[in-house]
Amino acid sequence: MLWLGGLMLVFIIMLMVFFRYRRHQRLNYIQTYPFPSRLSKQLKSRYPHLNQTDINIVLDALRDYFKICTMAKRHSVAMPSQAVDVAWHELILFTRIYQQFCRKALGRFLHHTPTQAQEGIKRAWRLACALENIDPRKPSRLPRLFAIDAMLKIKDGFHYQRNCQLSDKEGYCAGHIGCISGCAGDSGAVSDSSSDSGSFFSFGGDGDSGGSDGGSGCGGGCGSS
Repeated sequence: MLWLGGLMLVFIIMLMVFFRYRRHQRLNYIQTYPFPSRLSKQLKSRYPHLNQTDINIVLDALRDYFKICTMAKRHSVAMPSQAVDVAWHELILFTRIYQQFCRKALGRFLHHTPTQAQEGIKRAWRLACALENIDPRKPSRLPRLFAIDAMLKIKDGFHYQRNCQLSDKEGYCAGHIGCISGCAGDSGAVSDSSSDSGSFFSFGGDGDSGGSDGGSGCGGGCGSS
């Protein structure tokens, strides 16, 4: 029986190594994937004040989002940025390319659907912090996905503050992420709700929240699930 237990242990270790290797492959694929040039054109059309450097930052943040969706497995992940949401939505219009990208990057198709994503935005916060080695409870700075709309002066964006004392006047407090409504990506799981506005996405998991310029203390958006 000892040999059987040893064999099972070896099998479990090999399985863990396989899944870690596969996730590494997917993250590397996302990092090096050449997005269609149309994404840059759409961002420039929507936000004329952005230069090419700014647009590249948005596309890098889109990579961040797909990475945390991969990290979340089949859990929902809200989209904290309006600008990144615009880029994601444009990518979806390239239906065949997007389908192939999802299969290789995520192992499943990531839909863009309205949802209420309280857990999704909490998950987005935790995973975005983990991606950038930030303490989610005592952040020294905001992760790129949560900082980008304010940094690039996106007027219809979601603006977050690390300092909760400033959140009422200048955006939403990252430390209070906990209520959110908007959109979500759907990979086959049942979505929570049905709001047509916002820009958060869910992809099956957990994370923290953020906000927009309007509302009552909770950000809105789309996500993946």
